[in-house]
Amino acid sequence: MNTTVRRIAAVGGVTAVAVLALGTPALAHVSVDPAEVPGGGYATLNFKVPNERDNASTVKLEITLPTDHPMASVMPEPVPGWKIEVETGKLDKPIESHGNRIEEAPTRITWSGGEIEPGTFQRFPVSVGQLPDDTDRIAFKALQTYDNKEVVRWIEVPEGDREPEFPAPVLALGKAADDGHGGSADSDGKAGRESAAEQDGTDSAQESTSTTDTTARVLGGVGIALGVAGVAYGVLAGRRRDATG
Repeated sequence: MNTTVRRIAAVGGVTAVAVLALGTPALAHVSVDPAEVPGGGYATLNFKVPNERDNASTVKLEITLPTDHPMASVMPEPVPGWKIEVETGKLDKPIESHGNRIEEAPTRITWSGGEIEPGTFQRFPVSVGQLPDDTDRIAFKALQTYDNKEVVRWIEVPEGDREPEFPAPVLALGKAADDGHGGSADSDGKAGRESAAEQDGTDSAQESTSTTDTTARVLGGVGIALGVAGVAYGVLAGRRRDATG
């Protein structure tokens, strides 16, 4: 096989590998939605848990709540098929909430008894507050347990632009609203509408991501075909040259 044929075959193979790399999905992890809310008030958060395994189901989620910036109120929304347990603990430094001195606060939420099957995800909503107004973010370390006893620890807090291998869900806190409620109280129904709009945006983004993944996989198949065609062409051309030579 001459040099030209080898180059054609090599280009086809490299194309297939490159396109396959584009089609490989990024590692999903436990996340919190919305990703940012005003500080100083109340908010409803959704912990989104995707199942990353092909042969096991997620059967437990544990979310550790921050104790350096504790929240006096934590109210999980019932999730069909899941049992919820909220643990409390004594605070090293008591906090004031609505004129009351709080010495104990929720420290952990556990969902168990349900099942997140391969290829699916589940959201776990929680109403929390009062959010701190003296920090720009809080981290919720998470443990994801599968029915094969595997435990994935999403506990690494991102620093700077570096994305850790097992990042913890992080909630960014913006400037508190002028009314002192953080702009996320549910009493007037506004937060519910905003949450629905955010949810629609999240679902649209997920649909877009799904479409992108499908396109990438199709391109991956095209790349493989091009690589195989390049190799086949190189072999055939070499045989013809040998026959005519």
